[in-house]
Amino acid sequence: MEIKRVLIANRGEIALRALRTIQEMGKEAIVVYSTADKDALYVKYADASICIGPPRSSDSYLNIPAIMAAAQISEADAIFPGYGFLSENQTFVEICEKEGVKFIGPDVSAMSLMSDKSKAKSFMKRAGVPVVPGSDGAVKDADTAKKLAKEIGYPVIIKAAAGGGGRGMRVVHKEEDLEKNFWSAESEAVSAFGDGTMYMEKYIQNPRHIEVQIIGDNFGNVIHIGERDCSMQRRHQKLIEESPAVVLDEVARKKLQESAVKATKSIGYTGAGTFEFLYDSTTKEFYFIEMNTRLQVEHCVSEMVSGLDIVELMIRVAQGEKLPSQDEVILRGHSIECRITAEDPKSFVPSPGTITKYIAPGGRSVRMDSHIFQGYTIPPFYDSMIGKLIVHASTREKAISKMNVALHQLTIQGIKTTRNFHINMMENKDFRDNNFDTNYLSKYY
Repeated sequence: MEIKRVLIANRGEIALRALRTIQEMGKEAIVVYSTADKDALYVKYADASICIGPPRSSDSYLNIPAIMAAAQISEADAIFPGYGFLSENQTFVEICEKEGVKFIGPDVSAMSLMSDKSKAKSFMKRAGVPVVPGSDGAVKDADTAKKLAKEIGYPVIIKAAAGGGGRGMRVVHKEEDLEKNFWSAESEAVSAFGDGTMYMEKYIQNPRHIEVQIIGDNFGNVIHIGERDCSMQRRHQKLIEESPAVVLDEVARKKLQESAVKATKSIGYTGAGTFEFLYDSTTKEFYFIEMNTRLQVEHCVSEMVSGLDIVELMIRVAQGEKLPSQDEVILRGHSIECRITAEDPKSFVPSPGTITKYIAPGGRSVRMDSHIFQGYTIPPFYDSMIGKLIVHASTREKAISKMNVALHQLTIQGIKTTRNFHINMMENKDFRDNNFDTNYLSKYY
């Protein structure tokens, strides 16, 4: 099945980034937009654009009937979901299938299996992939959680099975704090995801967050596109990502990549996805924590070290083509990505408004994925990320230096951004020496 028209069911930088690849492949790119995004660049550059509702996400980018109507009106063959919004919504995937519109991503069965993190963990354990010690499935109440915590030992972490982005998650260091944290996490999970199912794991102190980019086709082939270190986080939100993860030695790297490929095959997964692990650099052990059944924000660093276009691969897989072999995936050099958000660099409080001046950095192997422009007004209704600055060089040291120069050249005026935070990190001795973990920023920010 050749895909000729792709509807992009998303907004912001990922909508513009996907649009470019779609058009480069000689296909038509159709975008949907809310009234708040009527002046966006991707609306201007698309082959067709359709307004699907007012600013609130629930009335526009999460409005399945409106998006399906747009697909029908535009005669789209396929829908590209990007990340966030409906990218992991099983109902949406089922409706696409029923309406004969190809969803560019995994099928419902794979998405369903991996969407519940407690079930995914149980499956990975049976598949022989190392998992963090913890509950075998959901924990029904606080009393059950207390008994389990005694067995696996404190500290423990309580997590929402349907969670993400750090919501519905609590770290507990002692028994007397467990009950209140359990109810607090459960309440937050119900509010954020409409699902209060909780599970528990042993809390790995001072880990690195390492993830493997995989993609599978309809012929049983699975390849990995290296791994990424996403340990530089604040409140479980990734801020800086890089590839490869230099904390790994070659033995650990090969074992990690092979585990991700093995797990992908065991699911029968098609499309792009990411396996996320916690890595204990002291014991050199890694543990599966979750799989994201979609494109990741940080896919760009994997593209930079491999020379591949992951969005293009996703579309080719969706139209029934075979993937290249693993031997054809050559990983070179080092890439770093800094997420640029419209936030105060000290407090991380959102800073929507109008951009009065914008100059993107340039140069060899410098990439700025962003939908902003001078005069663009950032709406207050959506995620505050306004761009991703990505660089590539032969070594990590050179990549850091290149990123530092690029950040200094990046000019965004009229709003507050996290540019200065990233400059400080590129000049931070611990970051430069690769001496940090997922808790590093919590000590200083």
